[in-house]
Amino acid sequence: MTRGETITISKAEYHQFLEQKSTLLEQQSQIEWLKHQLAELQRLIYGSKRERFITPDPLQSTLFDLPQAEITEPKKEDIAYTRTKPQASEKKHPLRAELPAHLPRKTEVIEPENLPEGAKLIGKEITEILEYDPANIYVRQIIRPKYIIESSDEATRIEIAELPSLPIPKGNAGASMIAQILISKFTDHIPYYRQSKIFKRQNLHIPDSTIGGWANTAIERWLVPVYDVLKRIIVTSDYLQADETPIAVLTEDKPGATHRGYYWVYYDPVQRLVCFDYRQTRGREGPKNFLKDFSGDLQSDGYNAYSDLGVPGKIKHLACWAHARRKFEHSKDNDPKRSEEALTMIGRLYDIEREARNKELTYDELKALRQEQSVVIIGEIEQWLTRESGKVLPKSAIGMAINYTLNLWPRLIRYTDDGRFNIDNNLIENSIRPVALGRKNYLFAGSHESAQRAAVIYSLLATCQIRGVEPFTWLKNALDKIPDYPANQLEKLLPAK
Repeated sequence: MTRGETITISKAEYHQFLEQKSTLLEQQSQIEWLKHQLAELQRLIYGSKRERFITPDPLQSTLFDLPQAEITEPKKEDIAYTRTKPQASEKKHPLRAELPAHLPRKTEVIEPENLPEGAKLIGKEITEILEYDPANIYVRQIIRPKYIIESSDEATRIEIAELPSLPIPKGNAGASMIAQILISKFTDHIPYYRQSKIFKRQNLHIPDSTIGGWANTAIERWLVPVYDVLKRIIVTSDYLQADETPIAVLTEDKPGATHRGYYWVYYDPVQRLVCFDYRQTRGREGPKNFLKDFSGDLQSDGYNAYSDLGVPGKIKHLACWAHARRKFEHSKDNDPKRSEEALTMIGRLYDIEREARNKELTYDELKALRQEQSVVIIGEIEQWLTRESGKVLPKSAIGMAINYTLNLWPRLIRYTDDGRFNIDNNLIENSIRPVALGRKNYLFAGSHESAQRAAVIYSLLATCQIRGVEPFTWLKNALDKIPDYPANQLEKLLPAK
């Protein structure tokens, strides 16, 4: 065949060529997808969980990207010099941080031995050392004197003071003990059987079944009503964030195996309230039921269970920039150049948010800042996504990152419309983190009922965290007060600071 010669093929051969080309592209796309899946698995097992992207300094490339031929063995030379050795008195002593002033002090005075008579005190050296006493467990003994009252006018009667209301009626565990048990499990992630061993080292023998029974009774009897109030308040908000996380649950339906349940978590960034809702599935019925009385703006990832939750227009959706950024973070192995371009632009949006936090801007000031600066960057990102979307394979990691972002674009840009809106769902993911830590320690919930009880205490303790309330103090005081507290005023018992 000579140059410029025309080749004639039949229609059948042409169609066969198109089919082969289509098959080749499909196989190439499948390979990219499998490579992405493998990279995700390796990241999950070995990779760093840090997501913040630091834009590379263009000057740094000259240090590491030199051509191989230009790298030469450096010349060696001997250098001798004389230095003055510091005197012993000149050595710098390490500085120790001062110990907190609020900690109690136990004073110990050590006098010199064989001190002669007539020695005069001219000062003193004070050394402070941190020490630790194991938990101070004690028995609260309530004594109620009984009196007999005899009267000629009335029948003889016995008088005795009423017993204060206790978290466990007719039980022998007080509010502080139950609070410690719940904080140890759901904040410090210590299972009941380990707590039992800790108590045993202090010569207090409490079976883990008894510990669990105390905790369950306190949650069901006293904390569920407070949880119901929290749940009722949070759906009256007009702006919520939502996310979900799995929890393994033992059930009778699967002997020897666990059921995969889900905590659906809802966070009110304005009132700073968190609510966990346990569901046996990840289906739409979970958020649809919980949010049936909610009307307003809902911020979530791209999971379609959050769509079509009610009457059109009742719930407006926002998306999360952290999820979009994560897609590009995971695509760096597939297409480093495009991934870094996207991450750099998204990083500029986060720089604006960081500036706003540092300046403690009001909602109106934050909206004005976003309209002035963020909207311009968002326009650049949209142009870049549209331009690059046709240049990448749809099933490649970078292709999926671009398509994910474009599909959620109307929701992603809405955060600039209101200063109350957050750029992402990171705050709610921070609230979920204790569940992930708990999974590593106690592995599963014993039943669906147990998982729902955990949702109650997770909600209240997460609200403590987000509001800056010390959880043990709040929980102890709440368990002390709830038995005698008016049911229509339980809102006042929510963590507040």
